[in-house]
Amino acid sequence: MPNIEPSEKNTQIALFKGNKIRKTIYQNEWWFSVVDVIEALTNSLNPRDYWFKMKIRVKKDDEFELSTLCRQFKLLAQDEKMRLTDCANTEGLFRIIQSIPSPKAEPFKRWLAKVGYERIQEIENPELATKRTRILYKLKGYSEAWIEKRMRGIAIREELTDEWGKRGLKEAKEYAILTAEISKAAFGMTPAEYKKHKKLKRENLRDHMTDLELIFSMLGEASTTEIARNTNAQGFTENKETAKKGGEVAGNARKDLESKSGKKIITPKNYLGQIKKTPKLSE
Repeated sequence: MPNIEPSEKNTQIALFKGNKIRKTIYQNEWWFSVVDVIEALTNSLNPRDYWFKMKIRVKKDDEFELSTLCRQFKLLAQDEKMRLTDCANTEGLFRIIQSIPSPKAEPFKRWLAKVGYERIQEIENPELATKRTRILYKLKGYSEAWIEKRMRGIAIREELTDEWGKRGLKEAKEYAILTAEISKAAFGMTPAEYKKHKKLKRENLRDHMTDLELIFSMLGEASTTEIARNTNAQGFTENKETAKKGGEVAGNARKDLESKSGKKIITPKNYLGQIKKTPKLSE
């Protein structure tokens, strides 16, 4: 079961009957966290132990190694760290859930087939992924103005990570360090510190930023991309310095606005309890 790092891909979340299933893309295919699926189907208090014992049972009864259906990817864990996690694609999950006695198995199969089909559609027409993201934010109760900024921020972030990839950076850990440099220079705190400031846990920090916070996040990352291109920064050390400079552009602009407006941009405000629960579109 090889350990694989999907290039420039972040952990994403799918919903099945209110349960969060982490997923990532590898070779244009969705791969899902097996323990998340087990938790969703069994309500187990310890899905990792369930998965461990299940592999032993299937190997004994059926003489089949469920691990052969899996690959290990680094996914964002509950402690906010990227950790290796057993993942299976659609075909592998169909086989795995055959060994899970659960009344949710059949609805999950239909859900899984739908998610896989949606991915095929998105490969053929990438605009569909953007449209679906917009719809989800709208259903959660975000304003059109906020959604527009958030979507623009996603595009700017992708442009930056693409640029980092071209400059010799591949590991998620390096991306996290550079992102922290931008955030420290722009806001005076790392993303982890920012999340604590907003009293967030597993939630996505940018989904809880105000319009102005999003704008200065975009400015920091867009500036970093521009500086990296113009200076032809290569490798981790040079791009770390570039990230700091890009963040400083946003930080100086933020401080100037705060000075002239008399109001702080950084806020503990979040959207917890203020936005609607997303309807279960994929069930």
